[in-house]
Order: sequence, then C-alpha cells, then structure tokens
Amino acid sequence: MEQVVEFLTSKDETLKFILDTYGHPIVQKRQEGFASMCHIILEQQVSIESAKACYVKLENYFKKITPENIYYSSDYELKSCGLSRQKIVYLKDLAAKVLNNEINFESFAIKSEQQIREELVKIKGIGNWSIEVYLMFCLQSPDVVPLGDVAIKNTLKELYDCQTHEEMEKLSDNWKPFRTFASFTIWHYYLKKRNKI
Repeated sequence: MEQVVEFLTSKDETLKFILDTYGHPIVQKRQEGFASMCHIILEQQVSIESAKACYVKLENYFKKITPENIYYSSDYELKSCGLSRQKIVYLKDLAAKVLNNEINFESFAIKSEQQIREELVKIKGIGNWSIEVYLMFCLQSPDVVPLGDVAIKNTLKELYDCQTHEEMEKLSDNWKPFRTFASFTIWHYYLKKRNKI
C-alpha cells in the first residue's frame, strides 16, 4: 500500500492533498458472488443507506440470498422487501443466468477483466458502473475507475475542473496502474466533505 500511495502522490498533487488532509480511505472488501452482485444492483441510482436497508430486508426474509431464493420467490415477496419492479426484473434475470450456468462467479478468479465484463454485461440492468464496482470491491482489481459514478464525476469536476468524460479518462490515465486506490481516495474526499464518514 505504501508503494501505491508513494506512486500516486508523486504524480498527483490533488491526491496528495486529499490523503494528507483526510487520511487514507478504507479500501472495502466484499464477498465475491451472487449476493454481492444483488447488493450492487440495489445500489444503482439510490443512496447507499437506502440500498443497504433493502438488502438487509432481503437477508432477513430469506436468511441467505441465493439464486434459487430470488428466482423462485414471487414479485410480491420481493416488493415487500422494498424492491422496485425494475430491480425485481434485474435480480431475477441475474438469478436465472446463474442457475442456467451462463454466469459462474467462482470462475472469475481465473478470467481476465475483459471476460468478466463480457459476461456480466449480458445481465439485464448491468452496465459499466455495476461491473466496475464488482471488480473493485469483490475482486479487488487494482486498476479500475468508475467514471460513471456520480460522486467520482462531481469530485473530478470540482477538484480538477474536468468537464467531459474524455478529460476524466485522460486524467485517470495518470493514475495507472493504481486507479482503484485513486478512486477510493476520491470517494473518501467526497464523503468527508459531506460529513458522511
């Protein structure tokens, strides 16, 4: 970790300022697999708190979030856990693809990032953001930056005056091959500034 921090702070004064001012971010690790991908789907376009509450309701209801539990449950059951109609469609599609062996989370350990992206993007409702969050949090991929994330985008606009996706991409090239830690640092700043942590 020391080597990563040294590399990034030598290349980027803004990251150095964040780390010096707010300390190091907590690099979260989530379990790999189906339940985590369900959680990520729930986090799409809602607050972290709201998604967490919904996930906890699912956990309490099913005891364990498995493809079988999700696939064979009624829409009414899932709705009672706080899921929108759209999220029910997404979770059921994910469950179906796991049960049909179209998606095998256990195989991701030996697959390239590109192969993982190609598999996950076939799931309804799964786009770049969801895939990047899975790569970062579950697989601990070292060089991912979720430029579709609202907090990341807003912070890059604020701190670097990057307005376009292309400008953000060019900036993030400067952080290779440690863009994941840089992203966690940007999130850390965003949350600290808003007294969220």
